[in-house]
Amino acid sequence: MSEIPKDSLKTFLLELECHFTWNLLKEDIDLFDVEDTIGQQLEFLTTKSRLTLYNLLAYVKHLKGQNKDALECLEQAEEIIQREHSDKEEVRSLVTWGNYAWVYYHMDQLTEAQKYTDKVGNVCRKLSSPFNHKLECPEIDCEKGWALLKFGGKYYQKAKAAFEKALEVEPDNPEFNIGYAITVYRLDDSDREGSIKSFSLGPLRKAVTLNPDNTYIKVFLALKLQDVHAEAEGEKYIEEILDQISSQPYVLRYAAKFYRRKNSWDKALELLKKALEVTPTSSFLHHQMGLCYRAQMIQIKKATRNRPKGKDKLKVDGLITSAIFHFKAAVERDSMFAFAYTDLANMYAEAGQYSNAEDIFQKALRLENITDDHKHQIHYHYGRFQEFHRKSESTAIHHYLEALKVKDRSSLRTKLTSALKKLATKKLGHNASDVQSLSALGFVYKLEGEKRQAAEYYERAQKIDPENAEFLTALCELRLSI
Repeated sequence: MSEIPKDSLKTFLLELECHFTWNLLKEDIDLFDVEDTIGQQLEFLTTKSRLTLYNLLAYVKHLKGQNKDALECLEQAEEIIQREHSDKEEVRSLVTWGNYAWVYYHMDQLTEAQKYTDKVGNVCRKLSSPFNHKLECPEIDCEKGWALLKFGGKYYQKAKAAFEKALEVEPDNPEFNIGYAITVYRLDDSDREGSIKSFSLGPLRKAVTLNPDNTYIKVFLALKLQDVHAEAEGEKYIEEILDQISSQPYVLRYAAKFYRRKNSWDKALELLKKALEVTPTSSFLHHQMGLCYRAQMIQIKKATRNRPKGKDKLKVDGLITSAIFHFKAAVERDSMFAFAYTDLANMYAEAGQYSNAEDIFQKALRLENITDDHKHQIHYHYGRFQEFHRKSESTAIHHYLEALKVKDRSSLRTKLTSALKKLATKKLGHNASDVQSLSALGFVYKLEGEKRQAAEYYERAQKIDPENAEFLTALCELRLSI
């Protein structure tokens, strides 16, 4: 085999279907948390494809600069192919070989890299692929879907498309249906605009029918049934699952989520503690525990009309301390966990620890490569912190506006527009020339379709700040549409 030039080899590498060509960016995840999660799934989650997990782990090891460890993961993947996929050994090897080629390329072992691109090329020729180093096949689309899903919310739509492509070829494939159903469930959950979405209910039912012994997919169906007010049916699945398993942390955590949302906090905490014994580094489990303690605190505060005394006050203080401990553990274990940051900051504020709350909010505001929904939530919560704890109306208005600019349709929209109107009107009562308040009201009325009122406020703002490009643009758009 004669060695080809490095540039030509790179051209072949870019054609391969594998983790290195799927645009999975390390900035979008916490590498240590994802590595930890994959390790836990390999140990405890019998329903996930181990081949898929080892391939993904190899890529994560490479992103951490651990190419020798990446090669060991790929060796594990090869063993699984020979043991579990001998009927389709060549096709199931393509992603692994592609990953091998890229790892060796990054190690400057070009002969080894070329050996693996040639292996892929031989299979493509043998199976009459129209591409030299790429084969269209549903197993690869499925593996791509799982990898995209692991890289977070920004990738969910691409993951959905990958699973859909696989299902076009094999609509009743059990594994493809699990991947598709979980992806649509995640999309339901991450893109709420006021009402609960239930696009995943049908796919989850189908996946459960095709995988009757899979407790992992059943627990997602139970949660979705709870979403759509069929909690009793969902609980039957949860009880059935808990009868079948003893210590599967990945199933226990979602069963606990079901009971937390049912306000059965003691039951939820019992399951979470059981799961945490097995996987003590799970950011998800710590976050769920924090949510349980927070819910218990809110219940006592409501019952005492926000004035707990004596034993109730001691209980509230203890619950706040426990919630802080677990929310803090969640962000320490996953530096990209946006909701855990806002929950931790809000709990610090609840405890009167305002400087700690400020520090955590600032870390959250500096998070990059997170979804618009996460940015939207962070600005909203920071705005509330500024309004109610810091009594800084100008900063609150700024962050409420930022929340709406990031995402103007969500379950928070009414709260945001209401808060903005109230604060801006109050500030104008003290100073009729407050530009920030005038432009904020212009923005809100424009968003609500009240074009004439919006134009009036922008005109008043523009008279005070005539060079402001944002005001001029908004006015032009409004005048043209009135």
